[in-house]
Amino acid sequence: MNFPLENSGMLAVLVAGFFFGYFLDVSGLGSPRKLTAQFTLRDWSVFKVMFTAIVVAAAGLWLFDVIGWLRFDALKIQTTFFWAMTIGGALLGAGMAIGGYCPGTSVVGLFTGRVDALVFMLGMLIGTTLFAANFKALQGIYMAAQGPKGQTLAALTGLPTWLILLSLAGLAGLAFAGFRLGAWFENRDGGAISAKELSE
Repeated sequence: MNFPLENSGMLAVLVAGFFFGYFLDVSGLGSPRKLTAQFTLRDWSVFKVMFTAIVVAAAGLWLFDVIGWLRFDALKIQTTFFWAMTIGGALLGAGMAIGGYCPGTSVVGLFTGRVDALVFMLGMLIGTTLFAANFKALQGIYMAAQGPKGQTLAALTGLPTWLILLSLAGLAGLAFAGFRLGAWFENRDGGAISAKELSE
């Protein structure tokens, strides 16, 4: 049993999506100013939120597996395509830095009435359509350097699972160092972007 998502369906997806978008908006992360400020090192809110989410999710998955609420072997693990992920990641990062949105925050921006979010989403739609239309020509690059199916970090490194879990402590330490570095940059540039600045 994968509690509490064993009966997940469209309703669960909509509810989770609603709350995800709501919290993005109330935290200010739906504003493109927050994301672009991360790339210029003025506001580290995105880094803090993402790193915290990674550590909490990793610890939560481990805990759920231990108490029997979720099985690791029941999780869908995407196959790695090295070149496709490298090139796609670079293009995604460039798009986020230029447009100020990621795919998720652009939806939040659209539903809060931002015209630039609509333009960003149209750009994504055009890019996706062009990729789909030219997939046969790009298939060689897309499928190159394919990794093993369902490969986990433990399988990739050959390390025992307990050692991988122990690295969570190091990950939390790395997050703390990143928080300190972010606070230094924010203080140097007059602090993180405030709610008042986001509303201007």
